[in-house]
Amino acid sequence: MSFFGRVLASIGIGSAKVDTVLEKSSYFPGEEIRGVVRIQGGSVEQQVDGIRLSVMTTYLREMNDSKIHQNAQISSIRVSQPQLIAVQELKEIPFSFVLPWNTPLTMGRTPVWIKTEVDIQSAVDPSDEDRIQISPTAHQRTVLQAIENLGFGLRDAETLYAPRMRQSLPFVQEFEWVPTGGRYRGRLDELELIFLDVRPDGADLLLQIDRKASGMMGMFAEALDADEKFVRISLTANDLNAGAHKVAGIIDSVVAKYS
Repeated sequence: MSFFGRVLASIGIGSAKVDTVLEKSSYFPGEEIRGVVRIQGGSVEQQVDGIRLSVMTTYLREMNDSKIHQNAQISSIRVSQPQLIAVQELKEIPFSFVLPWNTPLTMGRTPVWIKTEVDIQSAVDPSDEDRIQISPTAHQRTVLQAIENLGFGLRDAETLYAPRMRQSLPFVQEFEWVPTGGRYRGRLDELELIFLDVRPDGADLLLQIDRKASGMMGMFAEALDADEKFVRISLTANDLNAGAHKVAGIIDSVVAKYS
């Protein structure tokens, strides 16, 4: 290994390259992700201290009267031990891990990706990013279909900074619905949904019910956000397995009290 070769590798020229290959590109929260990390050795032998995979997303945050998108790490795992990569050697390191239940869905403007980082001594660390699609679980699909059955249409879905929610992550994913038909058209401005927790035995929801302003008092309440009501709903596995019609009835009975 020449001194010149080591210098070039230290700035990324002739250094090892990394490519993560996933078994597929679409997953749902709680599903196992499998794949391999391929490391292609460069022009010099290098010491790899470790390989780390992270599930990443972004969230919207307001700072100094402006909105910015920040990256957030949902989870991270180490997939290899320290090892030497010989000149032009190709190594494939298999991995598997379970996607966290609180991974946001890739709906609206929410991206999710797998970030691969390789820690190489005295060199620019190679990395790789792979976008993945996150679809709703069966329980989440039931809830989303139930709200749609009540006459609401999904207007937007985004991840927002919410430190006061006391969740394990600094953000929540908010689904914003507007009444397009049914009895809530003209009575509500919007209905916002947050999945606080989704698990095999049930789901916890947070609804923000935004009543439509009516008359001067209604306009005054709207200006003070007094027309908004936050309600928590806990659904059992039996509720969810009974289908969207059953869940729609539960949600309807709650929303009707505040509309």
